[in-house]
Amino acid sequence: MQIAIVKLSALGDIVHAMVALQFIKAALPQAQIDWIVEQNFAGVLADNPHIRQVLTVNLKALKTDKSLFFSQLAKVKQYRQQHYDVVIDAQGLIKSAIVARLLSSNTVGFDRNSIREKWAAKFYRKTVACAYDANTIDRNVSVLTQSLGVSVSPQQILAKQPFLYFKPADADLHDYFQANQANLMLVIGSTWPSRNYPKEQFLQVMQALPANYLICWGNEQERQAGLWLVDRSDARLLPRLSLNDLKAAIAGVDLLIGNDTGPTHMAWGLNRPSITLFGPTPVSRVYQTNINKVLKSPSVVNPFKLNKNDFSIAEIPPKEIVDLANLLLARG
Repeated sequence: MQIAIVKLSALGDIVHAMVALQFIKAALPQAQIDWIVEQNFAGVLADNPHIRQVLTVNLKALKTDKSLFFSQLAKVKQYRQQHYDVVIDAQGLIKSAIVARLLSSNTVGFDRNSIREKWAAKFYRKTVACAYDANTIDRNVSVLTQSLGVSVSPQQILAKQPFLYFKPADADLHDYFQANQANLMLVIGSTWPSRNYPKEQFLQVMQALPANYLICWGNEQERQAGLWLVDRSDARLLPRLSLNDLKAAIAGVDLLIGNDTGPTHMAWGLNRPSITLFGPTPVSRVYQTNINKVLKSPSVVNPFKLNKNDFSIAEIPPKEIVDLANLLLARG
């Protein structure tokens, strides 16, 4: 059976969908699975033994350069030559639905009541119902497995095997880790300012919780915030990491503390201890486990209309983070 999965972005959403692969392959070991993704995120899928091919597109570039439309269309049509038995759109956007339909007429996706861009459902031959405000991981697993006749329970997800794979890091990470104290990674940035825990409060956490702190970053603004913390502590700023090297670094830490963003969710995919800090986004985006915990600000979140001006994440007391971190480190 030839299966194509369309999940273009973003990093955390891709991670939340990838968990389904191990259950699909266990139930359908002969299935050949390809994954279509935005090229900037291909690295998170790389080296996964459950994926035959990672096939990239660059649809994001069309926002600024419409002349790329025909080259991207040709690329998707080339992928169609794989003759997929089924194409599953786990994104639920009009653009991802069009990609799925270009790959095959036998398409599966969410029904119109389960997605924000309801017109996307017009492109699917079969649809799956799963409430838009349901747990994000459950939604991804549901749309990827139901049409294949594969059943996955929450207990199976909780007992998952780590599913992010990597090669030895190109960056020299060895010197950043220490053997005589806990190695903690901080993920201090995200796509919205209101999702970011204030750097001043991250500093309070660091001052109350002795450890070897490693700070990852993805853009200049995050690098500057990291340097601010480095100047006031013994923390170390990691080099800018490829997705392969980011996976390798997260796999080596004793605990990751971060905002609701891709690198933080990668810790869950690697079965590494983590604390995810939530402000304007719903905690239903994640699964909590014995080693993966969340702290949510007091604000009430409407999952159907997120408020980017909700800066309540700053109301999470640093002491709560420190206490939870100590608990997780003691378990390790």
